[in-house]
Amino acid sequence: MSLHIGTRALCLINLPRRIGHLGINQTSYAYGTETTTMASASAATDKPDIKANLAAVKSKISEKYAATDPATRALKPPRLLAVSKLHPKEAVIEAYEAGQREFGENYIQELVEKSTDAELMERCPDIRWHLIGRCQSKKASLLARTKNLSVVETVDSKHLADKLQYQCESRGLSFSVFVQVNTSGEENKGGAEPGDAVLDLVRHLRDACPSMKLAGVMTIGALAHSVAVEHEAGANPDFLKLIAVRKEIADELEVAPESLELSMGMSNDFGEAIRLGSTEVRVGTSIFGARKK
Repeated sequence: MSLHIGTRALCLINLPRRIGHLGINQTSYAYGTETTTMASASAATDKPDIKANLAAVKSKISEKYAATDPATRALKPPRLLAVSKLHPKEAVIEAYEAGQREFGENYIQELVEKSTDAELMERCPDIRWHLIGRCQSKKASLLARTKNLSVVETVDSKHLADKLQYQCESRGLSFSVFVQVNTSGEENKGGAEPGDAVLDLVRHLRDACPSMKLAGVMTIGALAHSVAVEHEAGANPDFLKLIAVRKEIADELEVAPESLELSMGMSNDFGEAIRLGSTEVRVGTSIFGARKK
């Protein structure tokens, strides 16, 4: 089997099917006319050393944090979220056995399949799952089937918040949420617009969604900002915007800004994110290797 990743992302359709002779699930994610397939670890030709990679990433996070001015960094070293999307459950188990506990997934169907897998549940009892991909409101009931769901990081509308709250009430669930902010203004990016839209959503979460704890804010940001070594205006503008939005939310809620998390920074730019106060960095490729094409 191989992993083919299409270049166009028009609409997400989940097409799960069982591969009996391998005893695993193969999940296809269709984007328009192209298809992405999650393959078994046995199909990989170059198996990454996940334990060593994980240790290297954690070491780099610690070094960046230690070298950062205490005035700008977070109160404690940022959490590492291991992004395991499109990697097999065996990779998740290997990372878990190396000490990792927080994992992020982009696709709801894949998240549900992994979190409810019998072997994974047995071998990774304390795993904590984060949804870091866009969540359509119509998928809220499917998302609610996730086991050990810790954080939904992509809440960007009152409608989605209401759907999630309904599932919490119906199923006796509770979890934390981040407000996703579209800091780059790109139409293809999810997230609430900075300003009134974000503050209106925050008030709604506070007043109408008691089963969900507002834990912070997150951004994906523009790719150009992520890969740039230097920015003409100084720091990554997406990170600066998210910090400003957090301050506005904190003022609205009358809490300290530091009480709200900043989920920002990925493999290419988590060093700068740490320097600016990130409390969570999201790293996938540096741990699990490149996703097979």
